Formats: sequence, C-alpha cells, structure tokens
Amino acid sequence: MACDCCRVLIKEEIEKLGLTPLNVDLGEADVKQNLTDAQKEKLNEGLKKAGLEIIEDKRGILLEKIKKLIYDYAHDGVAKRNTNFSSYLVKHLPYDYAYLANFFSEMQATTIEQYLIRLKIDKVKELIVLDDLTLSQIADKMQYSSVAHLSAQFKKVTGLTPTHFKKLKEKRTAVKESE
Repeated sequence: MACDCCRVLIKEEIEKLGLTPLNVDLGEADVKQNLTDAQKEKLNEGLKKAGLEIIEDKRGILLEKIKKLIYDYAHDGVAKRNTNFSSYLVKHLPYDYAYLANFFSEMQATTIEQYLIRLKIDKVKELIVLDDLTLSQIADKMQYSSVAHLSAQFKKVTGLTPTHFKKLKEKRTAVKESE
C-alpha cells in the first residue's frame, strides 16, 4: 500500500490493456469495461512485477478494505479528530469491531491497533523528513495527546527517539550537500 506510486502503476497497467480506469484507490480499482479472464491475467502479471496482485476472494477484499481505512485514518488524522478509530472502522464496514479486530489479527498476525501505530509512525517519519514542523506540531497533527506520547511510541516502533531520527536526517542532508 505505497499510495500514490501504486495508484499510478495500477492505472498504467489498466491503460496498457486498452481499458479505462474510472477510480484507482488504495485496495480497489474501478474500470469502465468488464475485464475478460485474459485481461485479468495480464493485469495481474503486470501488477505482480511491482509486488501487487488482484484480490477477488471475500476475505482478501475485506482485509484490503480494513487496511485502506486504517491507512486513511492514520494519514488524515486531522479530519478524524472527533471519531475514535473503532467507531470510524465500524461506520465504514458492516461488521462489529470485535469481529474486524479478530479477523485482522488472524489474517495479519498483528492487531489493528499495532498496525495503526506503525502507519502513524511511518507518517511521523515522513513529516520529520519532509516538513519543517516541530515535534509538538507533528504530535498535534497526528492526534497524539503529547510529544511525550508520540516520542514513546516512536521509540518503541523504531528504536530511536524522534529527535535522534531528525538529527540523523540533518546529518545525511549535510553529508549530501558537502559531496
């Protein structure tokens, strides 16, 4: 689920087959025409080169929907401030949270909460590297109650503090500039 890169790749693979992509999003793609079995096979071959594949079984589709919702929630936290995650998930899927949590854990060998935390930390790393936000601003943007809470989760997932991670980024930038 590498977001924009995957969307572009999927769209290109669909267009190579002479088909019209209507909507390409994380975990799903709508095509104007009906795909033949041969077209599905060619599309799947093209996607596999990038580590992706067509998923048609109901369990796989549900898993991808859950992952997409977790991704959206982790990366668009500001819009979701008034909704806790379990309510957000149940609002978008026709199952209760206990079922979704058990299903996800069975399929992924991790909990929904741990997966969400990893995605949030990935977003935090991106914000540290790409933006000039303070840790306080990042904590607020990512819905952490405090910088201390953000730092504790960051260290638990990465083994580094956010400050140390930022210093490593600055050190790499300085080395690149001196080359």
